Amino acid sequence: MTKYLPTAAAAATGVLVGAAIVATRFVIGQSSPIMLALLRYAIGCCCLLPPLLLSARVRFERRDLLPIGLLGIAQFGVVVTLLNYALQYIPSARAALIFATLPLLTMLFAAALGHERVTWAKMLGVLLTIAGVGLALGERVVQPGSNSRIGELAVLASAASAAACSVLYRPYLRKYPTLPISAFAMLASVLFLGLLAAGEGFFSALPRFTAGGWLAVGFIGVNSGVGYYLWLWALNHSAATNAAVFQALNPITATLLGALLLAEPISALFLCGLVCVALGLWLAHRRAGERVSG
Repeated sequence: MTKYLPTAAAAATGVLVGAAIVATRFVIGQSSPIMLALLRYAIGCCCLLPPLLLSARVRFERRDLLPIGLLGIAQFGVVVTLLNYALQYIPSARAALIFATLPLLTMLFAAALGHERVTWAKMLGVLLTIAGVGLALGERVVQPGSNSRIGELAVLASAASAAACSVLYRPYLRKYPTLPISAFAMLASVLFLGLLAAGEGFFSALPRFTAGGWLAVGFIGVNSGVGYYLWLWALNHSAATNAAVFQALNPITATLLGALLLAEPISALFLCGLVCVALGLWLAHRRAGERVSG
């Protein structure tokens, strides 16, 4: 039973991020993307502090502080900033499809560093999840956008950054418990986002959200804290590609919740895409018991 826990943690992360996307769509009009990201990860960091204080103290080696902090900044600050920049030029559906290449890029990074062995089943499974996301998003993927090449490259850079982080976390996850790494990396991202938000005047006045907006921000923040811990835990107990492939559930979950909560339509193509994603996940995990090197 325990061998399925990393898979469950990775799947839960995919669903949580999809739910956060819907909540973000609800509240984004009340704040700037950078300010919302800062609040999101500040709340997430606060959620990780109580269990961290109750756990055994862990001392990071001084040489590990900078790389772990940089990974946190890249995971949240760089990835989010690039995505927000891209969405100025291309539709969100196309951005979601390009970002769905995350497991493919993760697999290539992990194989290049000798952490994983690429199999035909895993490759086909990853490609099927990308195709499934494309089908699920349907005609929204081909909506026109201004300067679309710039936006597409920004999303691809964002996915590449996230993929690199997924692989490069491994030595530190093997060396330290997941919880302190989660808290420290997220704190580093909060400090980085705080500098960006200061340039937008965040600290000169309190954010103005409606009551529903504050509930959404709170949900997104708690979601981020829990989801990030589960994500790193899954990376520590499974191959990076096996964890990353579940990020295909992000747009699937967002579409389902959008239909339930925001009355957004669901097409027959979405159902075909859902089948492709499910088949891709099954294929990618057919050899989940393969050895993961450090």
